[in-house]
Amino acid sequence: MSADARRELVLEAATRAFARTGYAGTSTDAVAKEAGVSQPYVVRIFGTKLELFVEVFDRATRRIIDAFEHVIATQVIDPDSEEGLSPLGQAYADLVLRDRDALQLMVHGFAAATDPEIGAFARSRMTEIFQVVRGTGIEDDRARDFVAHGMLINVMLAIGAPEHVAGDPALLALTDCVFGDVADSLTEAS
Repeated sequence: MSADARRELVLEAATRAFARTGYAGTSTDAVAKEAGVSQPYVVRIFGTKLELFVEVFDRATRRIIDAFEHVIATQVIDPDSEEGLSPLGQAYADLVLRDRDALQLMVHGFAAATDPEIGAFARSRMTEIFQVVRGTGIEDDRARDFVAHGMLINVMLAIGAPEHVAGDPALLALTDCVFGDVADSLTEAS
């Protein structure tokens, strides 16, 4: 296996490990076991656990920005229409529903922001996401609401809300409100 392929293997394993137990609860040894490599190998490639975490957090959040930029480049976004950001919302939903590990990693990343380096990165990335959304020409308050809705989606998926709506009408109503048209497919998939 090439060095690049092994590095990718470790990054994927780190994403899964950090997604399960967060920054504080995951050791480089746990990442190494997940990847099937030695702990010294993980440290040799990435340095510290912090550097590894920031790299996988970067990859997860970069995918959001890349997806938004792709939509903006390939579709017409009408900042004045009620449905103007729907293509961005659909791209985001597709991304977080397809890769729950990346979603969980982002939740853990924002929660670990009390660490100065993680916090600086999280603030920078959240600002970048907001700037990309603003770049559609939408007003700041609507861009804020869009980003806030994305964070609510993150929380609802992280707590497993769609999987637990049966027998809980209030949770079902909240899930329907948060996920809109995709709520039915979420509850059917669970």
